[in-house]
Amino acid sequence: MTTTTAPMTLTDADGNPITGGADAVTRYDEAVDLLLRYHPDVVEAAGNVAADPQALPMGQVFMAYLSLTTTDVPALDGARAAAGALEALPLNDREAAHAAAVNTWLDGDWHGAARVLDDLLVRWPTDVLALQIGQLLDFFVGDAQNLRDRIGRSMPRLDPDSSRTGFVRGLYAFGLEEAGHYERAEAVGLAALHRNPKDVWGTHAVVHSYEMRGQVDDGIRFLRAREADWGTGNLFTVHNWWHLALYLLEAGRYDEALAIYDAEVHHDGSEPAALPLIDASSLLWRVTLDGVDTGDRYDRLADVWADQVVDDPWYAFNDFHGVVALSGAGRTDDARAVVNRLERYVVDGTPPRSNHMMTSEVGLPASRAVVAYAEGRHDDVVDELLPVRTRTNRFGGSHAQRDIVHRTLTESAIRSGRHDLARALLDERLSQRDTSVYGLLGRARVLAMQGADADAARAREAADANRTRFNAAASS
Repeated sequence: MTTTTAPMTLTDADGNPITGGADAVTRYDEAVDLLLRYHPDVVEAAGNVAADPQALPMGQVFMAYLSLTTTDVPALDGARAAAGALEALPLNDREAAHAAAVNTWLDGDWHGAARVLDDLLVRWPTDVLALQIGQLLDFFVGDAQNLRDRIGRSMPRLDPDSSRTGFVRGLYAFGLEEAGHYERAEAVGLAALHRNPKDVWGTHAVVHSYEMRGQVDDGIRFLRAREADWGTGNLFTVHNWWHLALYLLEAGRYDEALAIYDAEVHHDGSEPAALPLIDASSLLWRVTLDGVDTGDRYDRLADVWADQVVDDPWYAFNDFHGVVALSGAGRTDDARAVVNRLERYVVDGTPPRSNHMMTSEVGLPASRAVVAYAEGRHDDVVDELLPVRTRTNRFGGSHAQRDIVHRTLTESAIRSGRHDLARALLDERLSQRDTSVYGLLGRARVLAMQGADADAARAREAADANRTRFNAAASS
């Protein structure tokens, strides 16, 4: 016969009040450690905590968050089930705050859920689960300032000797990068990796810092030197491989980038989850914008996305990338059907909800632009994207991910003959990353179209010099 211990208020590994039996609390702490490492076993571990007969409320909270952070519509059922189970449990103030964050998110108020976690962390600044989930929420809504400051507010309160604090530094490094502090992001990320070499979020932060500064050769060397730490066995593997593929595109090594796509980003064994599907769509679209053949890869990807974009809108960033895949596969009727659904949602949806804003302000015009690009209507692409290009953060993702929107606008500006606009956009890019091969080759194209042959030649020479440099790193 199974016996249970009456729930009591203890503290978790970071000193926060938690209700449940001592054994269940230990297992909860172990699950949090797995989450910080993005270890695949976190899902099973969290499920075991949630099913524990000692009725640990934070186990249900954990399961709800895992479901919500997938951003997948089918996963909402699991989050709702966990939220329902919470209603039957006695909760302390911290647990009640987490339950409020879960319910607010389930109600479609992503920004409100982030604010609930802000308030929670003011009172319990060492709640590592709240820090991790809060940063993901900030990422999903594109709040670069809070990506940095949420972690910054808690860093002084964490135990510097705790291994968890090293992982939180990895989170902080990503926030610093998205807020534009690229050199500091690199330094903090490397310090996090010195503490925990397998901190894949810290790896990701450093990679972003190189991406945003155009240090493609440094990024290639960094990822390849540390591949044993990030390349397999974690839930962030696909995304970091995606970053390496982006570097290889800048180096002109399209065959290698597509080989990474086939082996690591999307293949027959890939899970039909939104986050890796986003990476797959984004990578192929960049290759398309560069005028390189992608074979039949879009066809297989679009088949998966077609099953993902039939539900009621939940997250505009996902819908946009589904439209990218469908358009890339030539299934413009299907892509337009998604756009039509989004248009109806904007008219009929509930305006206060976060995704309604994300869709109406950015997701819908960006999706219409992708369909227009696939149909060769480049003036329409510019008309859709030019008004939203400075606020693309508002439908989520990172600077690196959202760059496909800006590249699409630039390419259509060139193809529609709006050369002054295209040159301005390329000059803007090169003012931030003067090593950008993409930017320099685009500048050369526009200058040649404007009859400035000598300047075009200089731009091509600069592009060739940088590509040679990046290739040397890729070949070493």
